[in-house]
Amino acid sequence: MKIQLITLITIALWLFTGCTAPEKYELVWSDEFDYEGLPNPEKWSYDTVGNAWGWGNNELQYYTAGKIENAEVSNGTLKIKAHNENFEKWEYTSARLITKEKGDWLYGRFEIRAKLPDGRGLWPAIWMLPTDWEYGGWPQSGEIDIMENVGFDPFTIVSSVHTADYNHKMHTERNNKITVENNRDEFHIYGIEWDETTIKGFVDDSTYFVFEKEADNPNVWPFDKRFHLLLNIAVGGDWGGAQGIDSTIFPATMEIDYVRVYELKK
Repeated sequence: MKIQLITLITIALWLFTGCTAPEKYELVWSDEFDYEGLPNPEKWSYDTVGNAWGWGNNELQYYTAGKIENAEVSNGTLKIKAHNENFEKWEYTSARLITKEKGDWLYGRFEIRAKLPDGRGLWPAIWMLPTDWEYGGWPQSGEIDIMENVGFDPFTIVSSVHTADYNHKMHTERNNKITVENNRDEFHIYGIEWDETTIKGFVDDSTYFVFEKEADNPNVWPFDKRFHLLLNIAVGGDWGGAQGIDSTIFPATMEIDYVRVYELKK
């Protein structure tokens, strides 16, 4: 009876949020943000290691750890907030949450229902990095961008992958774009499906990016190792700050309704 009740609740949630995972998948990890306070420490950690050098992209924020002003769960959603404030010699603060060693997966379907922040100079992202970096440092071990957006191009959503042969430093990254005009006002589901041969990026029910395995070569397909999720708002940076920063937009919030990870049924 308990299993049936859980199944009915899950179906109801899918119907309410407008997303139904294909029947071939089963839910294996999630955060519904049905609690209050800091993000669940059993599921999320804070990534701060790149603060000293701007994360390789000349970003201007300092990612804090355990600072509720930058990452708070309340009223059923996670709020990641960027502030214009002096902190550790930086002018802005934000949060970069990761599931590393708490949620790591090889293949699956990943759904993040989110509402994006508004403002020129912001660079919100929902993405994945390798947990073990077995093929070497970035970009050799790969990167999967589920959703990227920049404030000066507010309605454009980008999904992409980066590898040794295909990456933005060489201007060879593989990606595609979709227009979502109400992404600041309404929640949308940003996700990917990833298996042994293909990575597909989608928004709600629309698949708009497909990257297919071209060879058994980690330079083009390092995506046979486990990856983890990241959620963050960057401020400025090579892409996000390309048209400057509007100082009137802060605090700026990315709101996440849920994060759900599915694997193929065995």
